[in-house]
Amino acid sequence: MSRLAATFARLAADGRKALVPYVTAGFPQRDSTVPVMHALVEGGADAIELGVPFSDPMADGPVIQRANERALALGVGMRDVLAFVREFRARDARTPVVLMGYANPVERMGAERFLDEAAAAGVDGVIVVDYPPEESAGFAAAARARSVDPIFLLAPTTTEERTGLVLGMASGYVYYVSLKGITGGAIDTADVVRRVGAIRARTKLPVGVGFGIRDGATARAVAEVADAVIIGTRTIQLIEEGAPAEAPQRARAFMAGIRAALDGAAQPKETTA
Repeated sequence: MSRLAATFARLAADGRKALVPYVTAGFPQRDSTVPVMHALVEGGADAIELGVPFSDPMADGPVIQRANERALALGVGMRDVLAFVREFRARDARTPVVLMGYANPVERMGAERFLDEAAAAGVDGVIVVDYPPEESAGFAAAARARSVDPIFLLAPTTTEERTGLVLGMASGYVYYVSLKGITGGAIDTADVVRRVGAIRARTKLPVGVGFGIRDGATARAVAEVADAVIIGTRTIQLIEEGAPAEAPQRARAFMAGIRAALDGAAQPKETTA
């Protein structure tokens, strides 16, 4: 069983929901990446989405764009990202790591070589935001052959036909983008509840919700219907607000607050007399 599958199974058995923060590799500094990853786990994260720096992150708002620009200014590229994962794995063999990024860095390395090196480093899943699902069957199959889960995005604007295509290729979990537009906006929780319910009716895969989740109250509301809450923009904001050396402490404290909110909303497991 993959790390992602084992994590979701364990949480489901405990009546809990997954907390998945996003951080940009190399932000705020090269040497803070892995300490921040460990701090997120210590604060209660169940998996980590690690962003691959790119110059034109089209789905991301200004906060994550700045993080990408800062990482690129430090010269952080795909090989550095994979090195960060290997370093993280030296201490943590349990927490899933999903790489999230764009096609250009993957294509520059070569998709097959990228997947080989990602699997060897200990990557559990990959999200390539601008890989259209209609052209991604080969990539998805190659990823699964290396025990790397190909994870795809669904959005409020995704058609029924495309939803079916994505659900047929995806593994690990499905990432539902909770709003139209870029990361960092405000979400309509009632709409999320309706749309996630429709997705769950069509797949047995866990469904994670991201974009627009900023605090415990929103996370708790989303967790009523989703299997995972994914928090990127607010995580990056907390990391950049203060001295880089203290970024791990801020990340840990933020995760602990969200974790408490989620666990407070978790439903107890049924028991038999």
